[in-house]
Amino acid sequence: MIAEARPTKPRLLLFAFGDFAFNIYWQSVMLYLLFYYTDALDIPIKVAATTYMIASVWDGLASFAVGVLVDRRHATLQYGAIMIAGAVPLGVCFMLAYLPPGGTGPLAIAGILGAHLLFRTAYAAVNVPYLAMTARISVDGGDRAFVAGMRMLFGTAAAVVVALCTVPIGAWFTGSTASEAFFAAAVVGAVVGAAILILVGLTYRETAPIERPMPSSVRDALASLARNRAFITLSAAMMAMVVAITVLNKSVLYYFKYLLNDPDAGQLALASMGIVSGISIPLWMLLGRVIGLRAIWMLAAGLGMVGLLVFAAVDVHQTGLMQIFLIVMQVMIVGLNFVFWAMLPNTIEYGERATGVHVEGTVFGVAALLQRVAIGLATAILGWSFASVGYVANIPQSEATLSGMKTAVVAVPLIFLALSCVAMVLNPLGRETRPESESEPEAA
Repeated sequence: MIAEARPTKPRLLLFAFGDFAFNIYWQSVMLYLLFYYTDALDIPIKVAATTYMIASVWDGLASFAVGVLVDRRHATLQYGAIMIAGAVPLGVCFMLAYLPPGGTGPLAIAGILGAHLLFRTAYAAVNVPYLAMTARISVDGGDRAFVAGMRMLFGTAAAVVVALCTVPIGAWFTGSTASEAFFAAAVVGAVVGAAILILVGLTYRETAPIERPMPSSVRDALASLARNRAFITLSAAMMAMVVAITVLNKSVLYYFKYLLNDPDAGQLALASMGIVSGISIPLWMLLGRVIGLRAIWMLAAGLGMVGLLVFAAVDVHQTGLMQIFLIVMQVMIVGLNFVFWAMLPNTIEYGERATGVHVEGTVFGVAALLQRVAIGLATAILGWSFASVGYVANIPQSEATLSGMKTAVVAVPLIFLALSCVAMVLNPLGRETRPESESEPEAA
């Protein structure tokens, strides 16, 4: 394929719009699925969290397998066609993940897990090629940083829509807020998501075709990644960050329902966090051009740790105070996510210069594997911690239980944010003042 001219901003925006579709699915699973299991289906939280963890780890393995396939078939894959072919099956699998089980007991749990695994497999099959496309959409690092920021804006818009509309849309279609309402909302989300992905597939044009040495085997690809210090340290920072923010985000609905006795405000809080993201993303992008990506990570993580310490010291029993805390934390989360997605494509070039091998799909596949493992671990930590202090869904919680829930929400993110900073200190990228420039690899 002959490389086209540098893509225009409208073309980059249209490509980034695909993240709106993926985040309809992703944000729903991140924000609502565990809560749906525990408080709509009445599954014990330890069982629900374990089920979620298994599916998340499976998602990581599937993403890794797809990433390896992308590397091995990079010369023949038609990425636009993958988006088109996978859009409808992904939407159907998303609906199945929210389909209420027909019975109860172990068979119902098995059915729920099977549907969740099916959705995660379909998501990996379509999402990993889309992520690999970010390295091909343009040869310019500035364009890729722009796409990373715009993807986050579209993802943020999807998060707001999911947070505000999931329960109301489901209730409007079904007349209830029970499990059937979540399924109805999933049907609507699947239709919208599939339509967007088909549009992205139809309009995608590759401008940075890969004509460089690719690994001859999975072993070679993994060996190349093992020698890529930029990727290793960035991934370690990402995993620690993901554990921290997953525990925090998944606790929001529980906190508002059981500690503040205002579950409707929890949905509004999630939407408010999304709106704050939309405002803060461009600010982080501009700041990154001044102080560099790694400095942004340290600033954002430091802001988050200070916020957690203040939250631990203050007895928050007012919706307004909780909203302020979540807004501060969401600004931190946006900064960390922007740095990760802006730096990840640059680790591909760093690794190629350091090892002489271009590893593309495997980078995104392994990153997705590690991210999903971290999400599964965080969900298990949250669920098992809540269970250990006596949490039972849909009943008033004791003071000891509420105190234990708050302790878990503070301590785990605080520890893992600190660990993410340690990993980022060791990263050789991000020392520059502009996100689009690249650091030269240091001698091993």
